[in-house]
Amino acid sequence: MTRIDLFPLARPVMSLLDPEAAHRLTLRALRMGLGPRAREADPVSLAIDVLGFHFENPLGIAAGFDKNGEVPDAMLAMGMGFAEVGTVTPRPQAGNPRPRIFRLPVHRAVINRLGFNNEGHAALKKRLEARRKKPGIVGVNIGANKDAADRIADYEAGIRVFEGLASYFTVNISSPNTPGLRGLQNRAELETLIARVLAARKTRTPVLLKIAPDLGEDELADIAEVALAQGLDGLIVSNTTIARGDLVSGVHAQETGGLSGTPLFEMSTAVLAGIYRLTKGRLPLVGVGGISNGRDAYLKIRAGASLLQLYSALTYEGPGLIARIKRELAAHLAEDGFAHLKDAVGADVKL
Repeated sequence: MTRIDLFPLARPVMSLLDPEAAHRLTLRALRMGLGPRAREADPVSLAIDVLGFHFENPLGIAAGFDKNGEVPDAMLAMGMGFAEVGTVTPRPQAGNPRPRIFRLPVHRAVINRLGFNNEGHAALKKRLEARRKKPGIVGVNIGANKDAADRIADYEAGIRVFEGLASYFTVNISSPNTPGLRGLQNRAELETLIARVLAARKTRTPVLLKIAPDLGEDELADIAEVALAQGLDGLIVSNTTIARGDLVSGVHAQETGGLSGTPLFEMSTAVLAGIYRLTKGRLPLVGVGGISNGRDAYLKIRAGASLLQLYSALTYEGPGLIARIKRELAAHLAEDGFAHLKDAVGADVKL
């Protein structure tokens, strides 16, 4: 049975709702099986083997959309090559006071200061155990509780709880909405964090680190050196930014929190290229931040990304964006003579 994409009909109503209410309604619809399904096979050129997996295409849903692992299979059914759930913390936490999500439609952007609101390890573990035999690459993004006495211990707990259930792990130390969390990106703390997290791992489940776009050259160099020296499996570049740049329109432009969407594209892509250069292309990178069309996706690939993640653009464009980006990305690859996506990775970066 062909499923109709209802997003164009629902968009006017959803835009009138509080962003968080609209998000809950979206998750509820997806849980009920109302999400569209991919109608066409992925172009062969988009397949890539990385992190020990075969990805039919490089597009994934970024962490934050499905914090509690309610709909990873619905996202895969829409045509995503993989899904990432979380950020999840050991104990449930409510997050920051509302309102805490703000749309900036003129800029095609979102500001959030959610603060790792989630139902905790136990709830997510139960859901992932229920889908254990289902196909699809589903990563788990792990974080620390705001009031944790030992934040690194919270990341170790995440590894222990979800090993065997997660296709890969993302260690999220780059959210701007948990006070002091980004301090774990400093070299000394990062070395300790990665050493303890990798020691907690009993299998070879890939562990990736998600970093902020607001880092200086010396900080990026430290992260690259530590990641390579300690055997990290990859990096996700990047989380939201605390910078506001040229945002001038809209009543929410100066709200505190992390900015995502179109204004993040140039900054995050520059950091991506810098990390690719610093790691000499030896680490798989996931490009995130401001992707809203196939051209954006292609530029992320050429800047060093092997995989990509979306979120904010979907809130404006709906699920039809997934197929559109894949078609456009395949067209850009073909136009430049790349038969396979992997051949374009880092094409714009001089090592």
